[in-house]
Amino acid sequence: MLALVPTADPDEPVALETVAEPTPAADEAVVAVEAFSVNRGELMRLYRPKPGWRPGRDVAGRVVRAAADGSGPQTGTRVVAFAADAGWAELVAVPTAGLAELPDAVSTLQAAALPLAGLSALRLARAAGAVAGQRVLLTGASGGVGHFLVELLAGAGAEITAVTATPERGARLLELGAAAVVHDPQDAEGPFELALESVGGASTRAALGKLGRRGRLIWFGGASREPLTLNFFDFFAGPESGTIQHFSNADSDTSDGADLATLVRLVAAGRLHPEIGYAADWKRTAEALVSLRERRVRGKAVLTLGDVL
Repeated sequence: MLALVPTADPDEPVALETVAEPTPAADEAVVAVEAFSVNRGELMRLYRPKPGWRPGRDVAGRVVRAAADGSGPQTGTRVVAFAADAGWAELVAVPTAGLAELPDAVSTLQAAALPLAGLSALRLARAAGAVAGQRVLLTGASGGVGHFLVELLAGAGAEITAVTATPERGARLLELGAAAVVHDPQDAEGPFELALESVGGASTRAALGKLGRRGRLIWFGGASREPLTLNFFDFFAGPESGTIQHFSNADSDTSDGADLATLVRLVAAGRLHPEIGYAADWKRTAEALVSLRERRVRGKAVLTLGDVL
């Protein structure tokens, strides 16, 4: 089969090569990939790839070989999948616990944009708990996780202040339900009961300072790569008896497949809107990766297999 293989070349990060078809385990279905989307974590790994590694976690397509143990969807079923890796290919093997069926109302492009960002947002919303009537500060809100979070939390009754790099990116978040947009957490009008923080360094400290008494900060990323320094006495400035909670999207009591099914249901009902900023045939994947690296794409980059053969 054909697959995209990392080259470690910044100008042409992947090349189309012939590789062996996947050999599925008993609980894995083989999916014919019709579209995949790019995550920034994959983008970072591409330039220093480990031997044998191939990218590809967020995929959508059709089951061409059902799992041998009888679990999961049958052959011919349209699915969205959260693969371990190697999904930028014609075929990928995925555990059936990481698959969800797609109704006609959800397109392949929409589905491919869901897995990692959608799972992270859904699980963050779950960690946030009952937010109806609460004021919530969300940093790093311009990305895929931020867009989904704004819709999920606004739909649950939260009053959200989103922190974005530019006014243009903030405009869409206002449409999705944010109550206010600022471009620096220092400019947010607190106090907040909850802060969802994904930048790290000075941003985390600023977000913490915007919390009220017994406020919570859920720390789910470190995009700035800046270390965080906190003083015990910082908490007395506002978030007295406040808490900081580390979040990992992999730490879930619900399977990827079950949570993907929830996301699919919300998209089908018009309550969740995947943001696709780039869509093209997968022969243009290298071009898409360079655009993402240079931050010329707003929203998910989704590649379709098209007429590669």
